Amino acid sequence: MRPSLRILAAWTIVSAFFAPIAVHAHESSLGALELREVRHGAYVARWTIEPTIGAARVDLRMPPHCFFRLPELDCGEKGLVGALTIGNLGSRMSAALIKIIPMEGEARSYTITTANPTVSILGPGAPSLQSWIELGATYLNYGVDHILLGADHLLFVFGLIWIVGVGRRLIGTITAFTIGHSASLAAAAFGLVGVPERPLNACIALSIVFVGVEIVKKRRGEAGLTARYPSAVAGAFGLVHGVGFASALAGLGIESRLLPAALAFFNLGVEIGQLAFVLLTLSLLWAHRRLGAVLTGWGGLVPAYAIGSVAMFWFIGRLLRVLELD
Repeated sequence: MRPSLRILAAWTIVSAFFAPIAVHAHESSLGALELREVRHGAYVARWTIEPTIGAARVDLRMPPHCFFRLPELDCGEKGLVGALTIGNLGSRMSAALIKIIPMEGEARSYTITTANPTVSILGPGAPSLQSWIELGATYLNYGVDHILLGADHLLFVFGLIWIVGVGRRLIGTITAFTIGHSASLAAAAFGLVGVPERPLNACIALSIVFVGVEIVKKRRGEAGLTARYPSAVAGAFGLVHGVGFASALAGLGIESRLLPAALAFFNLGVEIGQLAFVLLTLSLLWAHRRLGAVLTGWGGLVPAYAIGSVAMFWFIGRLLRVLELD
């Protein structure tokens, strides 16, 4: 077994411990709060999408001058401006959309995420630059969070690295995967394509099973489809994974005028997170070579069977959710 592959075996074993967390991957736990102005500075608040954590338990903090008790929000003459925070975002509630509908003028939307738990509510005359900065920070961080918490997507990338190895082929393969998921992410976000979320997640898990089988073929000295055409395989499966990324944005109800910018920042965040994962894996490979660690012969089979087993576990769990048997 080549030294460059041994550290990948340990890396895969560690990832197996996190298998249960991705059975329900990318079914976003979010809430949507509508604030409708009924008179100057006074709003009626209601959750249009009930957060999984329970509306009564959401630690929603309005600006200090506002009085808030569902369904009443009164901010007086100053109006609804200032910092709005959700203090208990986490695994049970990853994001919330705050939609403000004034008596006059256009509705405004703000997205709160685990990476950006606080947003500034801006008045009608607020400078647009600040709005764009906050929009960029929110969706950039949301994209990074989404890919780094998406164990299935990362395991697929990890499998590609295992099969292709280090070098120019890896650059081409990762680039093809990026192009594929970026294209389908944009198409899904703009409503050009649509796939039900649960069957899609099952397909994503099945794509990882495919990669696991390809690794076994490589260990046997056979040239699998991925080994022969890595960029084509990565690009094709990237289309599937991209629609999965889009599901993170679909439920947020982003205003159409903000969607292109939100999509661009979110996709950039996804790419940053993916690149960080690839660099981390390559750094571990380099460190392993420097250490010259030795692994027994059977250890080469561990990554393939670990990837396949974990992915099949996810696939069965997600398929049961599709069939509503769990």
